[in-house]
Amino acid sequence: MKFHAVELPLPPNGMNSPNRLFFLALTLFLLTLVPLCLWNWGPALTFPKIDISGLRKSKEQGKKCDIFTGQWVPHPEGPYYTTNTCRLIIDEYNCIKFGRADTEFMKWRWKPEGCELPYFDAVQFLELVRGKSMAFVGDSVGRNQMHSLLCLLAKVATTEDTSHKYSTDTEHFQHWYYADYNFSLVALWSPYLVKTKEADPNGYSNDSLMNLYLDEADEEWAGQIESYNYVIISVGQWFFRPMYYYEKGKLVGCFRCPENNITNLSKYYGYKMAFRTAFRTLLSLKSYKGVTFLRTFSPAHFDAAWNKGGDCVRTRPYTSQDEKLQDFQREFYLTQEEELRAAEEEGRRRGLKFALLNTTEIMWLRPDGHPSHFGRSHRNVTTNDCVHWCLPGPIDTWNEFLLYLMRREVLTKLGGKLMQNE
Repeated sequence: MKFHAVELPLPPNGMNSPNRLFFLALTLFLLTLVPLCLWNWGPALTFPKIDISGLRKSKEQGKKCDIFTGQWVPHPEGPYYTTNTCRLIIDEYNCIKFGRADTEFMKWRWKPEGCELPYFDAVQFLELVRGKSMAFVGDSVGRNQMHSLLCLLAKVATTEDTSHKYSTDTEHFQHWYYADYNFSLVALWSPYLVKTKEADPNGYSNDSLMNLYLDEADEEWAGQIESYNYVIISVGQWFFRPMYYYEKGKLVGCFRCPENNITNLSKYYGYKMAFRTAFRTLLSLKSYKGVTFLRTFSPAHFDAAWNKGGDCVRTRPYTSQDEKLQDFQREFYLTQEEELRAAEEEGRRRGLKFALLNTTEIMWLRPDGHPSHFGRSHRNVTTNDCVHWCLPGPIDTWNEFLLYLMRREVLTKLGGKLMQNE
Protein backbone atom coordinates (compact mmCIF):
# COMPACT_ATOMS: atom_id res chain seq x y z
CA MET A 1 0.00 0.00 0.00
CA LYS A 2 1.32 3.46 -0.88
CA PHE A 3 1.22 6.04 1.86
CA HIS A 4 0.84 9.72 1.02
CA ALA A 5 2.03 12.59 3.16
CA VAL A 6 -0.74 14.63 4.70
CA GLU A 7 -0.06 18.34 5.02
CA LEU A 8 -1.87 20.03 7.89
CA PRO A 9 -2.69 23.71 7.38
CA LEU A 10 -1.22 26.29 9.71
CA PRO A 11 -3.38 29.02 11.27
CA PRO A 12 -2.99 32.40 9.66
CA ASN A 13 -1.33 35.20 11.61
CA GLY A 14 -3.75 37.32 13.56
CA MET A 15 -6.27 34.52 14.13
CA ASN A 16 -8.14 35.31 17.33
CA SER A 17 -7.91 33.05 20.40
CA PRO A 18 -11.17 31.04 20.11
CA ASN A 19 -10.50 30.27 16.44
CA ARG A 20 -6.91 29.34 17.16
CA LEU A 21 -8.06 26.96 19.89
CA PHE A 22 -10.58 25.40 17.56
CA PHE A 23 -7.82 24.96 14.98
CA LEU A 24 -5.67 23.15 17.55
CA ALA A 25 -8.55 20.82 18.34
CA LEU A 26 -9.07 20.23 14.61
CA THR A 27 -5.38 19.42 14.22
CA LEU A 28 -5.60 16.83 17.00
CA PHE A 29 -8.65 15.35 15.29
CA LEU A 30 -6.76 15.03 11.99
CA LEU A 31 -3.69 13.54 13.63
CA THR A 32 -5.91 10.96 15.25
CA LEU A 33 -8.05 10.31 12.19
CA VAL A 34 -5.36 9.90 9.52
CA PRO A 35 -3.59 6.88 11.09
CA LEU A 36 -6.94 5.18 11.59
CA CYS A 37 -7.94 5.75 8.00
CA LEU A 38 -4.65 4.42 6.69
CA TRP A 39 -4.84 1.41 8.98
CA ASN A 40 -8.41 0.58 7.96
CA TRP A 41 -7.90 1.26 4.23
CA GLY A 42 -10.15 -1.00 2.22
CA PRO A 43 -13.01 -0.75 -0.25
CA ALA A 44 -14.22 2.31 1.64
CA LEU A 45 -12.77 4.52 4.30
CA THR A 46 -14.32 4.25 7.75
CA PHE A 47 -14.22 7.35 9.90
CA PRO A 48 -14.12 6.87 13.68
CA LYS A 49 -16.31 9.09 15.79
CA ILE A 50 -14.00 11.24 17.88
CA ASP A 51 -15.62 13.83 20.13
CA ILE A 52 -13.47 16.92 20.69
CA SER A 53 -16.30 19.35 21.35
CA GLY A 54 -16.02 19.21 25.12
CA LEU A 55 -12.30 19.84 25.00
CA ARG A 56 -12.81 22.72 22.56
CA LYS A 57 -15.32 24.40 24.90
CA SER A 58 -13.02 23.93 27.87
CA LYS A 59 -10.04 25.41 26.00
CA GLU A 60 -12.11 28.39 24.90
CA GLN A 61 -12.99 29.14 28.51
CA GLY A 62 -9.32 28.98 29.46
CA LYS A 63 -8.58 29.15 33.16
CA LYS A 64 -12.29 29.34 33.99
CA CYS A 65 -12.56 25.61 33.39
CA ASP A 66 -11.49 23.59 36.41
CA ILE A 67 -12.66 20.05 35.74
CA PHE A 68 -12.06 19.11 39.38
CA THR A 69 -14.57 21.62 40.79
CA GLY A 70 -18.23 20.80 40.34
CA GLN A 71 -20.91 18.39 41.50
CA TRP A 72 -22.29 14.93 40.90
CA VAL A 73 -25.46 15.08 38.83
CA PRO A 74 -27.97 12.35 37.93
CA HIS A 75 -27.04 10.38 34.81
CA PRO A 76 -29.91 7.95 34.13
CA GLU A 77 -28.15 6.49 31.07
CA GLY A 78 -25.95 4.57 33.45
CA PRO A 79 -22.33 3.42 33.13
CA TYR A 80 -20.09 2.80 30.13
CA TYR A 81 -20.04 -0.97 30.75
CA THR A 82 -21.63 -3.68 32.89
CA THR A 83 -20.50 -6.89 34.51
CA ASN A 84 -21.76 -8.63 31.36
CA THR A 85 -19.90 -6.46 28.85
CA CYS A 86 -16.62 -6.38 30.79
CA ARG A 87 -15.36 -9.81 31.81
CA LEU A 88 -12.20 -8.34 33.33
CA ILE A 89 -13.80 -7.11 36.58
CA ILE A 90 -12.18 -8.94 39.46
CA ASP A 91 -14.23 -10.12 42.42
CA GLU A 92 -12.81 -7.45 44.72
CA TYR A 93 -14.71 -4.72 42.83
CA ASN A 94 -17.57 -6.77 41.37
CA CYS A 95 -20.34 -5.46 43.60
CA ILE A 96 -23.25 -6.53 41.42
CA LYS A 97 -21.98 -10.11 41.17
CA PHE A 98 -21.96 -10.44 44.93
CA GLY A 99 -25.45 -9.19 45.55
CA ARG A 100 -25.53 -5.42 45.67
CA ALA A 101 -29.16 -4.72 44.80
CA ASP A 102 -29.18 -0.94 44.40
CA THR A 103 -27.81 0.37 41.11
CA GLU A 104 -28.26 4.10 41.62
CA PHE A 105 -24.58 4.50 42.53
CA MET A 106 -23.79 3.84 38.84
CA LYS A 107 -26.12 6.59 37.61
CA TRP A 108 -24.27 9.75 38.54
CA ARG A 109 -21.79 11.77 36.49
CA TRP A 110 -19.33 14.47 37.45
CA LYS A 111 -20.30 17.92 36.12
CA PRO A 112 -17.59 20.61 36.35
CA GLU A 113 -18.63 24.18 37.00
CA GLY A 114 -18.75 26.29 33.86
CA CYS A 115 -17.60 23.65 31.38
CA GLU A 116 -18.13 20.09 30.23
CA LEU A 117 -16.09 17.00 30.99
CA PRO A 118 -15.99 15.03 27.71
CA TYR A 119 -17.16 11.43 27.77
CA PHE A 120 -14.48 8.79 27.70
CA ASP A 121 -13.66 7.93 24.08
CA ALA A 122 -11.98 4.53 24.02
CA VAL A 123 -10.94 4.81 20.35
CA GLN A 124 -9.29 8.16 20.89
CA PHE A 125 -7.54 6.97 24.05
CA LEU A 126 -6.07 4.00 22.21
CA GLU A 127 -4.91 6.19 19.34
CA LEU A 128 -3.18 8.53 21.78
CA VAL A 129 -1.31 5.60 23.35
CA ARG A 130 -0.57 3.71 20.15
CA GLY A 131 2.99 2.36 20.38
CA LYS A 132 3.31 3.61 23.97
CA SER A 133 3.17 2.34 27.54
CA MET A 134 1.41 3.37 30.75
CA ALA A 135 2.16 2.42 34.35
CA PHE A 136 0.02 2.78 37.46
CA VAL A 137 2.48 2.97 40.35
CA GLY A 138 1.28 2.68 43.93
CA ASP A 139 -1.22 0.71 45.97
CA SER A 140 -4.36 -1.31 45.24
CA VAL A 141 -6.51 1.79 44.66
CA GLY A 142 -4.22 2.65 41.76
CA ARG A 143 -4.71 -0.89 40.49
CA ASN A 144 -8.46 -0.30 40.93
CA GLN A 145 -8.19 2.62 38.48
CA MET A 146 -6.26 0.48 36.02
CA HIS A 147 -9.02 -2.15 36.10
CA SER A 148 -11.56 0.59 35.41
CA LEU A 149 -9.50 1.55 32.36
CA LEU A 150 -9.41 -2.07 31.18
CA CYS A 151 -13.21 -2.13 31.21
CA LEU A 152 -13.54 1.25 29.48
CA LEU A 153 -11.37 -0.06 26.64
CA ALA A 154 -12.93 -3.53 26.47
CA LYS A 155 -15.73 -2.63 24.07
CA VAL A 156 -13.33 -1.53 21.32
CA ALA A 157 -10.18 -3.61 21.81
CA THR A 158 -9.03 -6.96 23.14
CA THR A 159 -6.12 -7.29 25.51
CA GLU A 160 -3.86 -10.08 26.69
CA ASP A 161 -2.84 -10.63 30.30
CA THR A 162 0.94 -11.05 30.06
CA SER A 163 1.66 -10.70 33.79
CA HIS A 164 3.19 -14.18 34.07
CA LYS A 165 5.96 -13.14 31.67
CA TYR A 166 7.19 -10.46 34.05
CA SER A 167 6.49 -11.58 37.61
CA THR A 168 5.51 -14.53 39.75
CA ASP A 169 3.39 -12.14 41.85
CA THR A 170 0.64 -11.57 39.31
CA GLU A 171 -1.75 -10.10 41.86
CA HIS A 172 0.44 -7.09 42.63
CA PHE A 173 2.37 -6.74 39.36
CA GLN A 174 0.02 -6.86 36.39
CA HIS A 175 0.86 -6.44 32.71
CA TRP A 176 -1.66 -6.14 29.88
CA TYR A 177 -0.89 -5.85 26.19
CA TYR A 178 -3.06 -4.46 23.37
CA ALA A 179 -1.50 -6.00 20.28
CA ASP A 180 -3.57 -3.99 17.77
CA TYR A 181 -2.17 -0.79 19.25
CA ASN A 182 1.20 -2.03 20.52
CA PHE A 183 0.18 -0.56 23.89
CA SER A 184 1.34 -1.89 27.27
CA LEU A 185 -0.63 -1.19 30.45
CA VAL A 186 0.81 -2.18 33.82
CA ALA A 187 0.24 -1.90 37.56
CA LEU A 188 3.36 -1.83 39.73
CA TRP A 189 2.78 -2.50 43.42
CA SER A 190 4.50 -0.02 45.74
CA PRO A 191 2.19 1.12 48.56
CA TYR A 192 4.81 3.46 50.07
CA LEU A 193 6.77 4.38 46.91
CA VAL A 194 9.98 4.06 48.93
CA LYS A 195 12.03 1.12 50.19
CA THR A 196 10.41 -0.69 53.13
CA LYS A 197 11.12 -3.51 55.55
CA GLU A 198 8.95 -5.31 58.08
CA ALA A 199 9.87 -4.25 61.62
CA ASP A 200 7.26 -5.73 63.93
CA PRO A 201 8.57 -8.43 66.32
CA ASN A 202 5.12 -10.02 66.27
CA GLY A 203 5.18 -10.48 62.51
CA TYR A 204 3.37 -8.81 59.66
CA SER A 205 -0.28 -7.74 59.89
CA ASN A 206 -2.50 -5.00 58.48
CA ASP A 207 -1.34 -2.67 61.26
CA SER A 208 2.18 -3.87 62.02
CA LEU A 209 5.31 -1.73 62.27
CA MET A 210 7.24 -0.97 59.10
CA ASN A 211 10.61 0.62 58.36
CA LEU A 212 10.40 3.28 55.65
CA TYR A 213 13.64 4.43 54.02
CA LEU A 214 12.34 7.80 52.94
CA ASP A 215 15.19 8.82 50.65
CA GLU A 216 15.39 5.52 48.74
CA ALA A 217 12.85 4.79 46.00
CA ASP A 218 11.34 1.32 45.88
CA GLU A 219 13.24 -0.51 43.15
CA GLU A 220 10.16 -2.61 42.35
CA TRP A 221 8.92 0.38 40.34
CA ALA A 222 11.94 2.67 40.02
CA GLY A 223 14.06 -0.04 38.43
CA GLN A 224 11.77 -0.43 35.42
CA ILE A 225 9.93 2.87 34.99
CA GLU A 226 12.40 4.72 32.77
CA SER A 227 10.92 3.60 29.46
CA TYR A 228 7.25 4.36 30.22
CA ASN A 229 5.42 7.14 28.39
CA TYR A 230 2.74 7.76 31.02
CA VAL A 231 3.11 7.20 34.76
CA ILE A 232 0.23 7.60 37.23
CA ILE A 233 1.49 7.73 40.82
CA SER A 234 -0.82 7.30 43.81
CA VAL A 235 -0.66 6.02 47.38
CA GLY A 236 -2.64 6.75 50.52
CA GLN A 237 -4.16 4.52 53.16
CA TRP A 238 -0.97 2.63 54.04
CA PHE A 239 0.47 5.72 55.73
CA PHE A 240 -1.86 5.35 58.72
CA ARG A 241 0.04 2.34 60.09
CA PRO A 242 2.93 2.62 62.61
CA MET A 243 6.24 3.39 60.90
CA TYR A 244 9.91 4.02 61.62
CA TYR A 245 11.43 6.67 59.36
CA TYR A 246 14.99 6.34 58.05
CA GLU A 247 17.05 8.83 56.04
CA LYS A 248 20.62 8.24 54.89
CA GLY A 249 20.43 4.89 56.65
CA LYS A 250 19.73 6.42 60.07
CA LEU A 251 16.55 6.44 62.16
CA VAL A 252 15.20 10.01 62.21
CA GLY A 253 11.80 9.50 63.82
CA CYS A 254 8.63 7.45 63.87
CA PHE A 255 4.87 7.56 63.67
CA ARG A 256 2.79 5.55 66.18
CA CYS A 257 5.83 3.66 67.44
CA PRO A 258 5.88 2.25 71.00
CA GLU A 259 9.15 3.91 72.09
CA ASN A 260 9.19 7.26 73.88
CA ASN A 261 12.83 8.05 73.12
CA ILE A 262 12.38 8.40 69.34
CA THR A 263 11.40 11.69 67.71
CA ASN A 264 7.68 11.70 66.97
CA LEU A 265 7.01 12.60 63.34
CA SER A 266 3.58 12.72 61.73
CA LYS A 267 2.20 10.49 59.00
CA TYR A 268 2.27 13.56 56.77
CA TYR A 269 6.05 13.75 57.10
CA GLY A 270 6.45 10.23 55.76
CA TYR A 271 3.90 10.94 53.05
CA LYS A 272 5.69 14.12 51.96
CA MET A 273 9.10 12.50 51.82
CA ALA A 274 7.79 9.46 49.90
CA PHE A 275 6.41 11.65 47.11
CA ARG A 276 9.49 13.86 47.13
CA THR A 277 11.70 10.82 46.64
CA ALA A 278 9.43 9.39 43.93
CA PHE A 279 9.39 12.63 41.93
CA ARG A 280 13.13 13.20 42.34
CA THR A 281 13.75 9.66 41.18
CA LEU A 282 11.81 10.28 37.97
CA LEU A 283 13.61 13.58 37.45
CA SER A 284 16.99 11.87 37.88
CA LEU A 285 16.42 9.18 35.25
CA LYS A 286 18.36 10.22 32.15
CA SER A 287 16.17 8.38 29.67
CA TYR A 288 12.79 9.11 31.26
CA LYS A 289 10.69 11.22 28.88
CA GLY A 290 7.23 10.33 30.17
CA VAL A 291 4.33 12.42 31.44
CA THR A 292 3.77 11.94 35.19
CA PHE A 293 0.31 12.27 36.73
CA LEU A 294 -0.20 12.56 40.47
CA ARG A 295 -3.55 11.01 41.33
CA THR A 296 -4.41 12.55 44.67
CA PHE A 297 -5.51 10.97 47.96
CA SER A 298 -8.63 8.80 47.69
CA PRO A 299 -10.80 9.05 50.83
CA ALA A 300 -12.25 6.05 52.64
CA HIS A 301 -15.74 6.15 54.17
CA PHE A 302 -15.81 3.84 57.20
CA ASP A 303 -18.56 4.82 59.64
CA ALA A 304 -16.45 3.33 62.45
CA ALA A 305 -12.90 2.03 62.78
CA TRP A 306 -12.06 -0.27 59.85
CA ASN A 307 -10.89 -3.02 62.22
CA LYS A 308 -13.93 -2.70 64.50
CA GLY A 309 -16.77 -3.37 62.11
CA GLY A 310 -16.82 -0.07 60.26
CA ASP A 311 -18.90 -0.06 57.08
CA CYS A 312 -20.16 2.23 54.27
CA VAL A 313 -23.85 1.66 53.58
CA ARG A 314 -24.97 4.98 52.12
CA THR A 315 -26.62 4.67 48.69
CA ARG A 316 -26.44 8.28 47.45
CA PRO A 317 -23.67 10.84 47.03
CA TYR A 318 -23.13 13.73 49.39
CA THR A 319 -23.39 17.28 48.12
CA SER A 320 -20.54 19.71 48.74
CA GLN A 321 -22.94 21.59 51.03
CA ASP A 322 -23.61 18.45 53.08
CA GLU A 323 -20.04 17.33 53.64
CA LYS A 324 -16.66 19.03 53.57
CA LEU A 325 -13.28 17.35 53.45
CA GLN A 326 -11.99 16.32 56.84
CA ASP A 327 -8.83 18.04 58.06
CA PHE A 328 -6.60 14.99 57.69
CA GLN A 329 -7.82 14.40 54.12
CA ARG A 330 -7.09 18.00 53.20
CA GLU A 331 -3.64 17.71 54.75
CA PHE A 332 -2.84 14.61 52.70
CA TYR A 333 -3.96 16.43 49.56
CA LEU A 334 -2.00 19.61 50.30
CA THR A 335 1.10 17.56 51.08
CA GLN A 336 0.90 15.87 47.69
CA GLU A 337 0.18 19.11 45.86
CA GLU A 338 3.19 20.86 47.42
CA GLU A 339 5.56 18.12 46.27
CA LEU A 340 4.00 18.07 42.82
CA ARG A 341 4.53 21.82 42.37
CA ALA A 342 8.21 21.45 43.23
CA ALA A 343 8.51 18.59 40.74
CA GLU A 344 6.70 20.64 38.06
CA GLU A 345 9.18 23.48 38.45
CA GLU A 346 12.18 21.20 38.18
CA GLY A 347 10.50 19.28 35.37
CA ARG A 348 10.18 22.42 33.25
CA ARG A 349 13.95 22.81 33.35
CA ARG A 350 14.35 19.24 32.17
CA GLY A 351 11.51 19.26 29.68
CA LEU A 352 9.39 16.85 31.74
CA LYS A 353 5.67 17.23 32.37
CA PHE A 354 4.04 16.66 35.77
CA ALA A 355 0.27 17.06 36.11
CA LEU A 356 -2.37 16.89 38.85
CA LEU A 357 -5.24 14.40 38.67
CA ASN A 358 -7.31 15.61 41.60
CA THR A 359 -9.73 12.98 42.88
CA THR A 360 -9.79 13.84 46.60
CA GLU A 361 -12.80 16.10 47.02
CA ILE A 362 -14.96 14.55 44.30
CA MET A 363 -14.56 11.09 45.83
CA TRP A 364 -15.23 12.29 49.36
CA LEU A 365 -18.71 13.03 48.00
CA ARG A 366 -19.18 9.39 46.94
CA PRO A 367 -19.58 7.21 50.06
CA ASP A 368 -22.04 5.13 48.02
CA GLY A 369 -19.38 3.94 45.57
CA HIS A 370 -17.49 1.40 47.71
CA PRO A 371 -17.96 -2.38 47.65
CA SER A 372 -18.76 -2.57 51.40
CA HIS A 373 -19.38 -6.32 51.86
CA PHE A 374 -20.32 -6.82 48.19
CA GLY A 375 -16.89 -7.96 47.09
CA ARG A 376 -14.37 -10.74 47.62
CA SER A 377 -10.63 -10.55 48.10
CA HIS A 378 -8.26 -12.77 46.15
CA ARG A 379 -8.46 -15.14 49.13
CA ASN A 380 -12.27 -15.25 48.72
CA VAL A 381 -12.71 -13.44 52.02
CA THR A 382 -15.59 -11.01 52.66
CA THR A 383 -14.70 -7.77 54.44
CA ASN A 384 -16.28 -4.36 54.67
CA ASP A 385 -14.31 -2.58 51.97
CA CYS A 386 -14.78 1.19 52.16
CA VAL A 387 -11.44 1.99 50.48
CA HIS A 388 -11.74 0.57 46.95
CA TRP A 389 -14.48 1.35 44.43
CA CYS A 390 -17.10 -0.76 42.68
CA LEU A 391 -16.81 -1.40 38.94
CA PRO A 392 -18.58 0.12 37.21
CA GLY A 393 -18.81 3.13 39.48
CA PRO A 394 -17.52 6.62 40.27
CA ILE A 395 -13.88 5.61 39.79
CA ASP A 396 -14.53 5.54 36.03
CA THR A 397 -14.53 9.34 36.26
CA TRP A 398 -10.81 9.21 37.08
CA ASN A 399 -10.13 7.89 33.60
CA GLU A 400 -12.33 10.58 32.04
CA PHE A 401 -10.02 13.02 33.83
CA LEU A 402 -6.97 11.13 32.64
CA LEU A 403 -7.99 11.21 28.98
CA TYR A 404 -8.91 14.89 29.26
CA LEU A 405 -5.43 15.70 30.63
CA MET A 406 -3.72 13.55 28.00
CA ARG A 407 -5.57 15.30 25.18
CA ARG A 408 -4.79 18.69 26.70
CA GLU A 409 -1.11 17.79 26.80
CA VAL A 410 -1.17 16.86 23.10
CA LEU A 411 -2.94 20.12 22.24
CA THR A 412 -0.40 22.10 24.25
CA LYS A 413 2.48 20.50 22.37
CA LEU A 414 0.77 21.11 19.02
CA GLY A 415 0.12 24.71 19.97
CA GLY A 416 3.77 25.25 20.81
CA LYS A 417 4.90 23.83 17.47
CA LEU A 418 2.36 25.91 15.55
CA MET A 419 3.49 29.08 17.32
CA GLN A 420 7.07 28.33 16.34
CA ASN A 421 6.03 28.09 12.68
CA GLU A 422 4.35 31.50 12.61
